[in-house]
Amino acid sequence: MARMPELSHGRRMLVLAICCMSLLIVSLDNTVLNVALPAMQREFRASTSGLQWTIDAYTLVLASLLMLAGSTADRIGRRRVFMAGLVVFTLGSLLCSLAPDLSWLVAFRMVQAVGGEWGHLPGL
Repeated sequence: MARMPELSHGRRMLVLAICCMSLLIVSLDNTVLNVALPAMQREFRASTSGLQWTIDAYTLVLASLLMLAGSTADRIGRRRVFMAGLVVFTLGSLLCSLAPDLSWLVAFRMVQAVGGEWGHLPGL
């Protein structure tokens, strides 16, 4: 089995900082969503269960893809999967901001979760 070359201290710190930032972004997104729930309930005239789905859909997809994301990263490269995750998460966030109703928001949160899962992987 081929060994990975040893990273310099600066490179390791950069990788750590990027991974921490990706986790911060995902966590911040969930915090913002929780704060926005009352406004979303008024705007979309949503039920409590509908609002729950905006949170649960993300969590469900994230948990479902846990094993697949790791094996995909092993096959095509952690850096590629990580970068793709950031792009998909950003696209999902943009779509969430444009969602015309609650059902679209839930669907776009699922897209966001795919990117969030890939973005958790140690990249670079």
